[in-house]
Amino acid sequence: MLTQEQTNLIQERLRDVEQKLLQNAQTSLQLSMDRATDTGRDSIDQSTSEGMLSTDLRLRDREKKLLGKIRGAMQRVEEGTIDQCEDCAEPIGFKRLLARPVTTLCIHCKESREEQEHRESEEVKEFEETSLEE
Repeated sequence: MLTQEQTNLIQERLRDVEQKLLQNAQTSLQLSMDRATDTGRDSIDQSTSEGMLSTDLRLRDREKKLLGKIRGAMQRVEEGTIDQCEDCAEPIGFKRLLARPVTTLCIHCKESREEQEHRESEEVKEFEETSLEE
């Protein structure tokens, strides 16, 4: 169970990251608008610009997903469940939440999931290798 001070610190960290993401989104929107008005470039400049835009859009998509996780974490703070692992219901721990405030898993459950994902990835690789040999 987190103390009120710990909960406030986690909540403050979530708000800070949320504000930075929203500021990045605003800056990105302005840059996208500026790109749209940039005409008269040669094909290499245009290709470079499109590559940068593609990278920027992927980054914004990741930030959008993180923003959703942040809002979910803020909801869990309000509900008093921010420190509860979604798999085993054991405490996640303040240090882990401080390092990654959007986490929903205790370290044990996270490691278990990663091991399972690794095993599944290895099984897929083995299947693909045997399929290619046939």
